[in-house]
Amino acid sequence: MKLIITDWQTMCINNELSYECFERFGEVYAYSLTKPNDDDIVRHIGDAEILLCNKTLITENVISQCKNLRYIGVLATGYNNIDMNAAKNAGITVCNAGTYSTDAVAQYVFAQILYHYNKIHLYNEDVKNGGWIKSPAFSYFPFPTHELKTQTIAIIGYGSIGRQVAKIADAFGMNVIINTRTKPVDCPYELVSIQEAFARADVLTVHTPLTAETKGLISRENLALMKSSAFLINTARGAIADESALSEVLKENKIAGAALDVLECEPMSENTPLKELSNCVITPHIAWSPIETRQRLLDITYNNLKSYLEGKPQNVVSL
Repeated sequence: MKLIITDWQTMCINNELSYECFERFGEVYAYSLTKPNDDDIVRHIGDAEILLCNKTLITENVISQCKNLRYIGVLATGYNNIDMNAAKNAGITVCNAGTYSTDAVAQYVFAQILYHYNKIHLYNEDVKNGGWIKSPAFSYFPFPTHELKTQTIAIIGYGSIGRQVAKIADAFGMNVIINTRTKPVDCPYELVSIQEAFARADVLTVHTPLTAETKGLISRENLALMKSSAFLINTARGAIADESALSEVLKENKIAGAALDVLECEPMSENTPLKELSNCVITPHIAWSPIETRQRLLDITYNNLKSYLEGKPQNVVSL
């Protein structure tokens, strides 16, 4: 059996992880990255039966040319890079890694919230530039900070990550409100509409997949509902935000700030309107990337493939 990994560099940069575990299933060929065009992707997959990929685009054209392909293991939770209709029609099983990144992404969300509310980066810089030395008083606080307790956090999407964010927010004493497509059973938090989530949020954080319904959800209309003191976080998918509208809102200080771990174009385009904004923190899609998290992802992907080959597929995604 032949197994292809098309974008191993998205999992491992410094050889801190190994794909050797997959060699028990057959010949393994791992490409660091594959160019995002069908010809190169088809050439790399070739006659393989098994494909593991993270962000490689698996189009209908790719699937039609890779006649031996029977299984795609997604090294991620999201699978919007795969033409699921084409995979289904070709009899290809697609399995993802589900909840591997829940704790890491929730941790990232609160790293950004605390960065915004506590201003430690500003105080550190100011102290090292002599600000405290010049202070006549023992305590010196030119940058206003705020407690999280009683702040309202609106969580859009109440899957595993949304639930973990709510749990942490609850521990901080925040007022948690939820917007979710499917009403959860025994949810202890107030359920609100999209518009109410934007309007009431002191912090708004998005944890939904990218779908036709969520594309552009962070829109000019919804942003106009937000408080001028509100802080927005997107760790889901870049296209959930209308970046032009968000840029305008931030430039005009109509909201206090934004933290983005995802952009519509990744790697980031030189022309992104958000790049130069001081009230917009951008990180390079790293919320999921702690070493423990990536090892968990690898373990889940391994077990998914093992279960499939044993005739008991798990974490199968479907239309």
